[in-house]
Amino acid sequence: MTKRISCRTCLWLMLMVVLGNTAFSQTVRDSASVNLDEVVISGSKFAEKKKNIIQKIDIINSAAIRRTNAQNTGDLLLSTGNVFVQKSQQGGSSPVIRGFEASRVLLVIDGVRMNNAIYRSGHLQNVITVDQNMLDRIEVIQGPSSTLFGSDALGGAIHMITQQPKLSTSDKKRIVQSNAFARYSTANQEKSIHADVTMGSKKWGSLTSITFSDFGDMRMGANDKKGFEGFGTRKEYIQPYNGTIMDTVLRNSAIRKQIFSGYRQVDLMQKVLFKPNQKISHLLNVQHSTTGDVPRYDRLQDIRNGTLRYAEWYYGPQNRTLAAYQFKAEGLTGFFNELNSVASYQWIEESRITREYKHYDRRDSRIENIGVVGFTFDARKKLLDDEIVTGIDLQLNDLSSKATRTNVMNGQISKLDTRYPDGNNTMNYAAVYVQHIHKFKSRKWVLNQGIRIQHVALRSNIVDNSFFQLPITRVNQLNWAATGNIGLVYSPNTQNTFKWGYASGFRAPNIDDLSKLFESSTAARQVVVPNPEIRPEFTHTLDLAYAFRVGQRFELEADVYYTRFNNAIVKAPFQLNGKDSIEYYGVNSQVLANQNVNRAYNWGGTLEMRWRLNAQWKMTGNINWQEGRFLTDPSKTSAVFQRQPDGSYAVVRAKVTTKPLDHIPPAFGKWSLAYERSKGYAELFVLFNGWKPLNVYNADGEDNAQYATAKGTPSWSTINLRSGYNLNKQMVLQFFIENILDRNYRYFASGFSAPGRNIGLAIRISL
Repeated sequence: MTKRISCRTCLWLMLMVVLGNTAFSQTVRDSASVNLDEVVISGSKFAEKKKNIIQKIDIINSAAIRRTNAQNTGDLLLSTGNVFVQKSQQGGSSPVIRGFEASRVLLVIDGVRMNNAIYRSGHLQNVITVDQNMLDRIEVIQGPSSTLFGSDALGGAIHMITQQPKLSTSDKKRIVQSNAFARYSTANQEKSIHADVTMGSKKWGSLTSITFSDFGDMRMGANDKKGFEGFGTRKEYIQPYNGTIMDTVLRNSAIRKQIFSGYRQVDLMQKVLFKPNQKISHLLNVQHSTTGDVPRYDRLQDIRNGTLRYAEWYYGPQNRTLAAYQFKAEGLTGFFNELNSVASYQWIEESRITREYKHYDRRDSRIENIGVVGFTFDARKKLLDDEIVTGIDLQLNDLSSKATRTNVMNGQISKLDTRYPDGNNTMNYAAVYVQHIHKFKSRKWVLNQGIRIQHVALRSNIVDNSFFQLPITRVNQLNWAATGNIGLVYSPNTQNTFKWGYASGFRAPNIDDLSKLFESSTAARQVVVPNPEIRPEFTHTLDLAYAFRVGQRFELEADVYYTRFNNAIVKAPFQLNGKDSIEYYGVNSQVLANQNVNRAYNWGGTLEMRWRLNAQWKMTGNINWQEGRFLTDPSKTSAVFQRQPDGSYAVVRAKVTTKPLDHIPPAFGKWSLAYERSKGYAELFVLFNGWKPLNVYNADGEDNAQYATAKGTPSWSTINLRSGYNLNKQMVLQFFIENILDRNYRYFASGFSAPGRNIGLAIRISL
């Protein structure tokens, strides 16, 4: 089922990069410890100390990225213990920040927003299209970030910043540096290779990066939690029609092997830097990511009428291309001291291919192509005690949606309803903002405040309405919003820091929210239809934080927050043409639609500790907790999970005043003990998740109870070890064992089981 990417050209390019006659030394060291004096970019769009920013910002730096050896960017975020990640398939990772996920978390790459008009509210795999091996750092902003970044940053923002070309410090000397690594992991037979080379003169610099990864079928853990024996195991699968043999249900001889979960991926990046003087720089940034077919593993487990439903369900090649030009000026003496402007174009292609068991005449292919033109301009003025940052933001989205149905036996192609309207689909943003930081003369107090005015225009229309005779074929929305933030930092001494903050968030409904038609749950037989009446979502968040530190030896940070969620968009029962159910591909299905509920709320907190025991030993730990509910109309019934006499849960209709908010993970975190010397390092760490009982699942949302146990998602913890040894100045050998006890577990809301015991080896070369 899975198409393979030819990688001969990739291998030749890597060989050319690595074999350059170069000289460069690198030591992989643990610099993952982040303190309050660390400089961050995402807090104000320009370099600023973390302690002066109200919002909690977690940083993953380049050394931590190399040391982690994550297979994709989602796994890298997960490894911190501060970001929860949902998985529907191996080729997917959907980050969750403060109980917000997908289109309510903003992804940014090098200052360019990745969220577009079809980012859905369910679960997204788009973060894996960013190659973690080319990143210099990731800054995770916890809490609403709409003042600086605009729509979608309700739960927070993930700003991924790639490496920069290096310049020579001399007119006569040019630099050429290269890095490469090869890695193998046993749980999914991962084979990854990466190479990058940077060349620079005093004014010109170039950076080329390429990564190729081949992931086989993932093996889950062999040791089950007591009472949940066999959870997630795959006892049978469908071998799809291949031209001669018909669809066949086969017994899985290795039930811990998640058949049809492997895929391949290639990531490329090219940067060219021109810096004519110390104040001005021009940067061209080109990125491309592509995959082979990515099986949708959770759907391949779905049962209908007592047998597996799908013979085929996979994402076709997922493509992301970015071309951006960045102009930066710093050290200016005019009206602004620093300028940063980015003009970008993104092209994204997504496709979904499905075919039900023995339905040889119905291989359905739906393809979306979206182009995004973006322009941002940011400027900062520094005064004696004040910093003012202002900017504009323009985003233009254009979507094309196509669909066909193919008879796999004779190749005949027929019409099919598209996932999104088949006419003109556009969504455009325009915004201006101002952010202000005032540092009081005593330097004990810092004031943060800002405001953003934003306009969003959406147009979508259906040309062919013959499939469902929808009552509305044209959608036009114009939405205005004002968001802001204000907060105080108080540092009475070098040991204590207090922070109080308020921030509002905004998300405009996109084309996916308004106009998509799709099947929501194969188990409950539900179909989601368009609803052009939904309005923007808003959040209002209060943050309180306290940090205590003793020099560079010990830090303790505690953060708590409360978020009020107005006009929350959730799926709820709906009527189409006066009917509460329709026939959708031969099955009578309940009609749902995205709708605004009155309000919802969530709250939670984080506790982090970093303790440098001595020059070699360091201990860290964190735990994250959140809860959330939305208010319902007590005069109507809602779908909720109710405990049965046998201890299991069933979906019932009941009159309730509040209902669990979906996307809320259980408590999770990490504990780590690390040892480091000049020749290498070792780290023993534990990742853990608490229970998620089924009665706090959202029955109509995206919590995917069908992929959990009858009692919800069991708690779990894994013990892990990673280490590295510097063989010489140019070569580092890394070894890791993940999930040492071979636990069998799943992340909440996931239909794909986590890896079992995973032994890996990587070798890194720097020349």
